[in-house]
Amino acid sequence: MALISLQGVGLGFGGHPLLDGVDLQIERGEWIGLLGRNGCGKSTLLKLLNGDLLPEEGIISRQQNLKTGYLPQEVPIGLSGTIYDITASGLSAPDIRDEENGWQRQLKVEQILSRMQLNPQADFNFLSAGLKRRVLLARSLVNNPDLLLLDEPTNHLDIEAINWMEDFLVRWGRTLLFVTHDRSFLQRLSTRIIELDRGRLFDWHCSYATFLQRKEAVLAAEQEQNAVFDKKLAQEEAWIRQGIEARRTRNEGRVRALKRLRELRQERRDQPGKLRMQIQEERRSGRLVMDVDRINYAFNDQTIVRDFSTTIQRGDKVGIIGPNGSGKTTLLRLLMGDLKPQSGEVRHGTNLALSYFDQLRSQLDESRSILDNVGQGRDTITVNGKQRNLIGYLEDFLFTSDRVHAPISALSGGERNRLLLARLLAQPANLLVLDEPTNDLDVETLELLEDLLLDYSGTLLLVSHDRAFLNNLVTKLLVLDGDGNITEIIGGYDDWQREKQSQTAEKEDTRPPKTAPAPAVPPPPPAGPRKLSYREQRELAELPEKIEALEIEQMQLAASMNEPPFFQQEKDAVARVVDRLHAIEKELAQAYQRWGELDQA
Repeated sequence: MALISLQGVGLGFGGHPLLDGVDLQIERGEWIGLLGRNGCGKSTLLKLLNGDLLPEEGIISRQQNLKTGYLPQEVPIGLSGTIYDITASGLSAPDIRDEENGWQRQLKVEQILSRMQLNPQADFNFLSAGLKRRVLLARSLVNNPDLLLLDEPTNHLDIEAINWMEDFLVRWGRTLLFVTHDRSFLQRLSTRIIELDRGRLFDWHCSYATFLQRKEAVLAAEQEQNAVFDKKLAQEEAWIRQGIEARRTRNEGRVRALKRLRELRQERRDQPGKLRMQIQEERRSGRLVMDVDRINYAFNDQTIVRDFSTTIQRGDKVGIIGPNGSGKTTLLRLLMGDLKPQSGEVRHGTNLALSYFDQLRSQLDESRSILDNVGQGRDTITVNGKQRNLIGYLEDFLFTSDRVHAPISALSGGERNRLLLARLLAQPANLLVLDEPTNDLDVETLELLEDLLLDYSGTLLLVSHDRAFLNNLVTKLLVLDGDGNITEIIGGYDDWQREKQSQTAEKEDTRPPKTAPAPAVPPPPPAGPRKLSYREQRELAELPEKIEALEIEQMQLAASMNEPPFFQQEKDAVARVVDRLHAIEKELAQAYQRWGELDQA
């Protein structure tokens, strides 16, 4: 029996329904990614599944004694207390007959806090945004739920914290349904994709990579069907408008069919308009954009930047990453010139025109409307030399004409980010500085922004925790370690990971063995190459065959993972293949290293 089942569920808050006759079954052990545009109702669906909302129509059936855990998208306002108290609030209310089992409740809280590396007595109000999210996750897990519901779990987390959360959820291993815009998170955790689109729920029963391919084909087919329908409707409308003679002889059945076509067209919910963005490029800057010479900056005895130097040239796309609180935004402000380094110098090149995207969205005025926040009192805007009506420009960012006069206080996080992008891109710039621009954006908008920035010929400084965004976009990384040190890496996130693994391997190779101290006077080196023992000669002869067998197995497993049915298997079967691939990589590295040692002996 399914853990939870939805049949014909409907819910709306005016206008088109968010959920329109939705059906869904969640089976034990599934890891489900929920996709959809900002504002389409994903969070509403999670609240229905958690029991926080009731449907207007349809049935929600739950397995008896089903326990759910829920991580909301935003930290609840007014939440305060110690980490222990907030985590304990996630336990179900105790039965009056179970008061003597209070120690069991305490044990549950202590166990989950230990697993999540949280200090029970720390004050929640003084935690970073990332740690607050971890506490809320602990609260959702403490009751050992059968189904865990996560709404944008990677929001406000740094890359290290996201990797920790992924590893934790893989080890936790129970049933999971989550909303996220993080494509790497989706790729690693989802074994099934469901999509909320125009009030309907589509179940793809595949991995995220396969979903992308199938979705493109489905959208193309839908557009073709709609074009055929619209052509037929236009022909029938032309027929009904013919002259008196045609009206006298017209077929009443055809008239009724036309009426039905009109009704179908009125009921049809077309694909929402596509976001249209373009960057206004100022005249080219000089070849040198920034020359940073041994800058230092500290705040309250904490070193943020220590003896850092770099050169940024026109066209560079520079990513900045590091733990929460390590000083990424401070480094941006130093590079822009908003802060002056306490020693060293930041020299800017010529003809720089800078636009800045602030992750706190402080550039938006809460007291003003959507229109005024972008237009600043103007009705028109100049985009790449052409005058445009401001309302038409905002429609490109999916703000309809009936909403542009509304205050921005009613906007969701994703809509606020779109509004800030509209304001930012209205200004000509050859240097874009973006501080966490991907937060709260849906995947479609995120990919559009990514394509836009890829084609941008100016210079880009980008703070982001989105690993796929960094991999696809940046040409180099500045990696902050939290102690003031900044490492420059050529390439994206994966290149940084390979660099770290290489450095770790080198340290392990140079680490002295844990044996007794060497004698004070080392023995003289042997004259000439060492002769291999019989066992070593046999090992050297067998290594090529062993390496070949490992490489064949590696290719076969990788090929099987690319087949659509692969991710429809049981979760344990998928995990075994992934673990085996990781093991083969290590075995191959060891085999090649050993072969080199023996071959050169």
